[in-house]
Amino acid sequence: MSGYHATMEEFYNFISSHYILPFYFLVWIAAMARYRTYFDTPLKFFPIYLMYTFLTELLGYFIKFYDEFQVVSDNQYDWYNVIVYNIYSVITFSFFYYIYWQVVKQKKHKDWIKIGAVVSLSSYIISLFFQDPFYSNLYYADLVASMILLWNIYLYFKEIKTESSPYPLKHNLMFWTSLGLVIFHLIFPFLHIIGYEAPEIWIEYRLRRVLKILILLMYGGFLIGVLAHRRKAFR
Repeated sequence: MSGYHATMEEFYNFISSHYILPFYFLVWIAAMARYRTYFDTPLKFFPIYLMYTFLTELLGYFIKFYDEFQVVSDNQYDWYNVIVYNIYSVITFSFFYYIYWQVVKQKKHKDWIKIGAVVSLSSYIISLFFQDPFYSNLYYADLVASMILLWNIYLYFKEIKTESSPYPLKHNLMFWTSLGLVIFHLIFPFLHIIGYEAPEIWIEYRLRRVLKILILLMYGGFLIGVLAHRRKAFR
């Protein structure tokens, strides 16, 4: 019985310290439950992205706390898991660039999104000459990528603002997805830079909590979207 209680205590500590993980999984379940309502839209791979996020966070946890998952050769830094998140950033930004390239209609907007994607990828490549992706997040490249994503979202909002639709935005899955992304990426890259360049500020003002709140708000937007959207309102 004592072993059982110890296991349950470990599980409770894990959930209380990593409560965002179950929330990721909850959003994925909701997205899968309503998948038939958007399976033929540009967001058809959205559940795969959500599960990839969940698995990335899970892998990051195992690397940090279990030696068996070590990804760097230096034992002093065997808990470093940043390479996982660097790869995640490149894949995630590419995924959303592609989505907005699909949803915008004007050719010049599509061209700008393609140019932005090239600039973003180039920023990650350039960062490799100044930062080791195994030991540091490529936070300046993340900043560039976030600003480009926000620009893509602006182009999308600019288009839908000029269009007439019988369906309110509250039923538009892309609207809620975009809103969640805007809330997060307006602040996230600057928090990241502070964490590396001014760690005393990061610690003093407990900015990790702010980051977690931003994540919850972003995925909360995703959750509202998959629950409240209507198929015919997608744009």
